[in-house]
Amino acid sequence: MVGYIWAFLIGIGIIYSLLSGNINVINESILTNASEALDLILNLLPIIVLWTGVLKIAEVSGLLDKFAHLLNPFLCKLFPSVPKDNKALGYISSNIAANMLGLGSAATPAGLKAMNELQKINPEKDTASPPMITFLILNTAGVTIIPTTILALRVAYGSSNPGEIIFPAIIATTCSSIAGITLDYLIRKKHQKWK
Repeated sequence: MVGYIWAFLIGIGIIYSLLSGNINVINESILTNASEALDLILNLLPIIVLWTGVLKIAEVSGLLDKFAHLLNPFLCKLFPSVPKDNKALGYISSNIAANMLGLGSAATPAGLKAMNELQKINPEKDTASPPMITFLILNTAGVTIIPTTILALRVAYGSSNPGEIIFPAIIATTCSSIAGITLDYLIRKKHQKWK
């Protein structure tokens, strides 16, 4: 679906450029933006690789398991219908840890595995279950302590103080997480059939 939206937007842009006589803008944009995109990828790659490696080391060393154990009481409250020994809670913990480090790309595999495990215990296979919805909210609005991707972008574009956004990012993501979880709880409470 997203591919269709992008294709539609690109098509509109090309048609508008043709109608307004600015076809040269498209050619310039294609050539210069491709080069800028490659430069950006090459600047971001080392930081993402570093933090993905740190996350893998944490996983292999058992640190993520300890983090999952630490989060278990909190996750059991958020996901009351998920059994305490279910693998989904471990994957959710890994996803939260990766998101806290600002590693959306590293969080994705754990998030997909968590959704897969939550789907296994979903009684209605064609509908998202309440735990799936809660996890999606938590994943989307998750607290970020170290926004590595944003820091990498700021470094790539020559910011004099790339770390100055860390504290505001923590505040913003904490507020969004609290708002999302609160709204999820209130909607769930309104619909008592949801557990």
